[in-house]
Amino acid sequence: MTTRTAAARATALAGAVVVLVAGLSACGASAGDDPDPDHRSFGLQGRTLTVDSDDSALEIVAADERPAGKIEVTRWFEGSVAIGKAPRATWSLRDDRLVLRLKCSGIVVDCSARHRIEVPRRITVKVEVGDGSVRARGFRDPLHIRTGDGSVRVQDTTGPVRLRTDDGSIRVSESTGPLRMRTGDGSIRADVSSRDVRTHTGDGSVRLELGVVSDRVESRSGDGSVTIAVPRAGYRVTTETGDGGVEVSVPRDERSAHVLSARTGDGKVTVRTAN
Repeated sequence: MTTRTAAARATALAGAVVVLVAGLSACGASAGDDPDPDHRSFGLQGRTLTVDSDDSALEIVAADERPAGKIEVTRWFEGSVAIGKAPRATWSLRDDRLVLRLKCSGIVVDCSARHRIEVPRRITVKVEVGDGSVRARGFRDPLHIRTGDGSVRVQDTTGPVRLRTDDGSIRVSESTGPLRMRTGDGSIRADVSSRDVRTHTGDGSVRLELGVVSDRVESRSGDGSVTIAVPRAGYRVTTETGDGGVEVSVPRDERSAHVLSARTGDGKVTVRTAN
């Protein structure tokens, strides 16, 4: 009798765990469901801010209305753990490094966080993300973004921009400063008016739309098509593809100071005049 009772209890417990796992997996935590986000101000002494995040979606905005030396952070967070410590999110500023962390461990863990960071003008921003997407806009000063796994979106910048993601796409628009973009696995798209653009993707297509006659555009892809559209002018053009066609319809001038280079290991290369 005792053995049968213990077995019945074990079976019931296992069934309850399965139901709980299925329920949590079906729902999925979303930071957007947080109706009451947290807000905090941080004082910054220098001219550089490094944002260090392990697992969060980030929105970073250059804000004219922010007083010098003040960073405003808004955090949305949702999390659940079936067995283990209650999940939590932490934030702190150490010197010039804003550290954002999720404490979420146990059995059947489901956590999600999103941060909006408002930065005053005349600050160089560096972003280091382990897992999470990054959106940034409005910067006039240098902006560097590196993420291990997540997409990068940048809009309305005039300063130099460096973007890198190991696994994710990159999109840039309305930017005029020098651009450096690199992704290990993902596409690159840019609609900009920059005079200096360099891109590299290991596995993904590249599409560049240039609004000005650029001094140098270099684009490389290991596996994917490369398309560059530029205003009408004479260009010194270099193309290369291991397996794919090449189409160049811009005026070519081997003595031109405007250099276009497009290379791919497997895919079509197109260099054309912008519509």
